[in-house]
Amino acid sequence: MNSEDIARYIEATDSLSKPWLLVQLRIAMLRERRDTTSPEEYAREFAELHRQLMALGQWWKGIEGEAFGES
Repeated sequence: MNSEDIARYIEATDSLSKPWLLVQLRIAMLRERRDTTSPEEYAREFAELHRQLMALGQWWKGIEGEAFGES
């Protein structure tokens, strides 16, 4: 799935409030720029995205159905 597909999905499902999807979008965008980004810059940006994803923690505990659209 490319960044345009992910962006369309986020928009279609009104998911701007779902931070894990936004990180996924940013990872896709970074992957698409890999050929034009230095290895050092790519690694730095990827590490920052990983840090942000890990900072989300377990905020979803107890609200799995609401957070992940389960019935």
